Amino acid sequence: MTFSVVARAADGGALGVAVASKFLGAGAAVPAALADVGAVATQSYANLAYRPQALALLATGVPAAETVAGLIAADAGPVDHRQVGVVGSQGPGATFTGSACHDWAGGVAGDGFAIQGNMLAGPQVVEQMRQAWLAGTAQTRLAYRLLDALRAGDEAGGDRRGRQSAALLVVAKGQGYGGTSDVVVDLRVDDHPDPVAELTRLLELHTLYFERPDPATLLDLDGDLGTEVRDRLAVLGHPAGPAAADLDEALASWAGVANLEERIVAGRIDPLVLEQLRNA
Repeated sequence: MTFSVVARAADGGALGVAVASKFLGAGAAVPAALADVGAVATQSYANLAYRPQALALLATGVPAAETVAGLIAADAGPVDHRQVGVVGSQGPGATFTGSACHDWAGGVAGDGFAIQGNMLAGPQVVEQMRQAWLAGTAQTRLAYRLLDALRAGDEAGGDRRGRQSAALLVVAKGQGYGGTSDVVVDLRVDDHPDPVAELTRLLELHTLYFERPDPATLLDLDGDLGTEVRDRLAVLGHPAGPAAADLDEALASWAGVANLEERIVAGRIDPLVLEQLRNA
């Protein structure tokens, strides 16, 4: 009923899950992840207890394959109908598909990833996801690499019953909003005719509002640019005094209203913030 990819970033700093299904709100049931510990996807008559159980085992250093074996061994329910994928903070991922999962069902795992699906259009769904994942080494942002793999599965036929929901969860220590959370991305499309496309749109918005700026692209707030920014802020009701610190304060005030506070750097401006300011 679902296809998913569970994976670790190449540098080991982030872990996450991307999932899509002809199922209402798959993101509420399938994924779980804990920074510096691991990630898990439970699906096909999902046992939601797998999520805390898997993370608890991984936190004690149990490898992904042994974690999956432990989940299955301790499950008193219909194990033959279950499917699960697990990745730890290091080593290969692991996946399990019960013998009674609805066709087509299966999975594949490798270093730092596990891909699985059931009730799929065919084995090409998992294979195209695997190829997309392996081809994505140049993509340093785990959320985008996961979504690329999920999109490949969707384009290969995905869930043979159709489309309904999709979700993306990525964690990394201290990399969440304001540096006070480990949750980097947590997006869900619960009921939509094209959920993977909608998830892509949401991730692009998330990047604008919540990613921190690339230091190499920042522009100095002086000269003509400083004057332009000062004038635009005044028009928008955020006048700045003559000092550079006044301009920083006014820009930060406007950015907070525009939900761009994560992109503010004293004395400089992110080109994406400048674009939003010019469009305001």
